[in-house]
Amino acid sequence: MLQSIRDRSRSWGAKIIVGAVVVTMALFGVESLVGLFGGGGDEIAKVNGEPITRQQLELEVQRAIRSGQVPPEQERALRAQMLDQLITDRLLTQYAQEGNMYLSEEQLDQLIVSLPEFQDQQGRFDGDLFRNRLASAGYTPTAFREELRVDMKRQQLQQGLAFSDFTLPGEQETLAALQRQSRSFRYYPLSTDLVEDEIEVTEEALQRYYDENADNYRRPEQVRLEYVIIDRQELAEEVEIDEAELRDAWRERTRDADRRIAHIMLTISGERSRDEAEAELEAVRQRLADGESFANLAAEVSDDTVSAEQGGDLGVVSRGFFGESFDEAAFTLEEGEVSGIVETENGLHLLTVTGLEREPFESMRDELHREQALSRVSREFNERVQRLIDESFAADDLQSVADDIGLELRESDWVSRDGAEGVLSEPGVMSQAFSSDVLEEGFNSEVIELDDDRRMVLRVEEHRPATTLPLEEVREQVEASVAARLRRDALLGLADERVQALADGVSLDLDWQQAEGVGRQETRGLSRSLVDAVFRLPVPEDETPVYGRAVDGDRVVLIALERVEEGEIDAEVEQFVASMAERLRAQAAIQGLLDDLREKADIRR
Repeated sequence: MLQSIRDRSRSWGAKIIVGAVVVTMALFGVESLVGLFGGGGDEIAKVNGEPITRQQLELEVQRAIRSGQVPPEQERALRAQMLDQLITDRLLTQYAQEGNMYLSEEQLDQLIVSLPEFQDQQGRFDGDLFRNRLASAGYTPTAFREELRVDMKRQQLQQGLAFSDFTLPGEQETLAALQRQSRSFRYYPLSTDLVEDEIEVTEEALQRYYDENADNYRRPEQVRLEYVIIDRQELAEEVEIDEAELRDAWRERTRDADRRIAHIMLTISGERSRDEAEAELEAVRQRLADGESFANLAAEVSDDTVSAEQGGDLGVVSRGFFGESFDEAAFTLEEGEVSGIVETENGLHLLTVTGLEREPFESMRDELHREQALSRVSREFNERVQRLIDESFAADDLQSVADDIGLELRESDWVSRDGAEGVLSEPGVMSQAFSSDVLEEGFNSEVIELDDDRRMVLRVEEHRPATTLPLEEVREQVEASVAARLRRDALLGLADERVQALADGVSLDLDWQQAEGVGRQETRGLSRSLVDAVFRLPVPEDETPVYGRAVDGDRVVLIALERVEEGEIDAEVEQFVASMAERLRAQAAIQGLLDDLREKADIRR
């Protein structure tokens, strides 16, 4: 069932169900579901006063991994990106609420009943299935409706922005014509040797450039840190798990996998008592034990004439479709096993599993090994974390703490609030490093929960305030920048002189290189900036080339545009271009709103 929901992940219901079932229970257990959307957990950011908790961040990270978007080994690098996404979602939600965007109860009802996750095999909404699936995900119907309402308002906002901009037919025709153009031209890169003798970096030029660009040489407030980390995954790497334990874990993990079920059903009526039906099914069980085919017996005995023609086949079944007693029997069977007698409102049944839609053991082996190893070291991990909490609080240093617990004391280079990398860039770390207790009082930090498997404590070893670095300290950088600017300005001046001379008809002895029929989206080994410059030039008239220049990094290139070919009309390509233009306009509108919201928001991490 979960895989089928993932396959339909564009569904709002699917996104929410997958997030809660597959991620939350795996991470935090049933007790955590109560607080999933009601606050709680360590705050790692605030958006206009509204908190984002570590639990919410973990939910998004694990959702991305479980859905296959991100491999598990990139989990730790993913957190900053996911926190940015949570902040973006919160900004959009707040904006939608301020704009009084509205969804009626009837609209929500219609959306819920249309979600395939809550429909029976006939495609009809099933109230029991709805409540069961929400309950298994830790939702009440009211909580689910509110989360769905928020998601739909965000979607409504973004769609409204996207559809508020459009391209006129004339603009589409012009865009298509420009898109199918190709251009033939000559080009000649000017060598820096032509102007090298003109480059003289004076002390006055250095000082002027330094003064004009002083912000480029400003060093932010920085610290050097000592820190220790307890990592459950590192502990787990030393653990060996035997094959039998892995297979048991695989069976437990996949016990609720969708499965193909066949049945033999006998109804209870005036013509057949319950005892008689049971006796008939026991006789069928004996015949099965003697080697007869389940499919043949279903065709012979079953009162369900529709499935009997297919050997008793009911198709692929998920938990919740046929009721509790059916599930208890069907989802304890391995492939080929036959159940005892099962009673439902339709009668008495014998069930067998003819196929299991579960991931093969071999493809899950590494993940299962990791999970079992992590579980095996959980007690040691928790004991070490408790010691870290106790000892780091009382200690005046971190070295003694590291020695007592058997941890490596790590040291950072100079880092700023916004310039840390690796583990120090993870949410919550630098806010602790620059907190008053740690920075000003010199205490060890609180234990920082980096994620479910890692805990950190840090201490400031050295601190230096923000300052503008003196010219002498950055002289080499300034000299290089001034020289590069002078060199480029000289090349641009030379290029402009030569472009003007060529336009005036002067013949120059240049070793031109030729490029034929280059399209707007092509490069043919040329730089993107050169091709873009070629397509900015006007169309030549009377076979007279149009001359121009392109700035390509540190070099300047002369251009002689000779011909513009309009190209053939391709309806499919032009439709794609028009569609892409609309999409880019929509993205620009949404991004513009997000940039404005971020600029005005009070975001604290």
